Amino acid sequence: MRTKELLKKARVIEIKTRRLSENMFGGEYHSTFKGQGMTFSEVRRYQFGDDVRNIDWNVTARYNEPYIKVFEEERELTMMLLIDCSGSQFFGTQNQTKHDIATEIAATLAFSALKNNDKVGVIFFSDKIEHFIPPKKGKTHILRIIRDLVNFRPTSDKTDVANALEYLTNIINRQAIAFVISDFMAPPYHDTLKIVAKKHDVTGIRLYDARESEIPNVGMVQFKDLETGSYRMINTASKRMRKEYKKAFFKNRDYFQNAFTKSGAGTINCSVEESYVKKLLAYFKQK
Repeated sequence: MRTKELLKKARVIEIKTRRLSENMFGGEYHSTFKGQGMTFSEVRRYQFGDDVRNIDWNVTARYNEPYIKVFEEERELTMMLLIDCSGSQFFGTQNQTKHDIATEIAATLAFSALKNNDKVGVIFFSDKIEHFIPPKKGKTHILRIIRDLVNFRPTSDKTDVANALEYLTNIINRQAIAFVISDFMAPPYHDTLKIVAKKHDVTGIRLYDARESEIPNVGMVQFKDLETGSYRMINTASKRMRKEYKKAFFKNRDYFQNAFTKSGAGTINCSVEESYVKKLLAYFKQK
């Protein structure tokens, strides 16, 4: 993509997703994800109803009347976006690919974090870590993330979710809010997810295209595997083939749902034809 086209597309995404985060997601994001703990704020005189466990005995002895320590929620959070950039993400039979939707979702979440003065970092992954953007604050940083979301292309077309989750744990020491955006067509990752979800607040956003769940009867068709690059002739007139195709889709969906749910992590399933805005809002309200 040429520089002029890249900047134009990034600008369009910035305007759209920033407006969404400001008008719809800011408050939902703030109320959904709490601070990571309590931090000391001040010492003041004891008032009826205060928790006696917070009495500051040194100050109380000095002034000969009870004083308590006041704590406030530590609001600053770190959001990590784990973006699947493997070959299958560039599949789409409608107006947009899974990669297009992933870009908009990631940008919307990033602007929501910006509004709350939180840090945002990104891990682009295939079957290896392709690109890491350390978490930082600020609009300039968010715009850099959007440019990379639009323009970045991986060196590998395959997928390994477990590797990305393991990298997250190794690189981010403090608890973070982690969104894994992928189609989750990958080798098993449940065991790694269980470990990561104990440390971080993890949500999996599974993207899919309608044609991945059901294939029409159009006779012999040549298919290309976007992750291996191999071609194969498929007889879509075969009922058995169409049944197996559909079965594989739901097997992948069920594995994703069970793996995240049993690990205590959140899930969002969204097709490229659906409104990701409604999906995110419903998830935030439920969470």
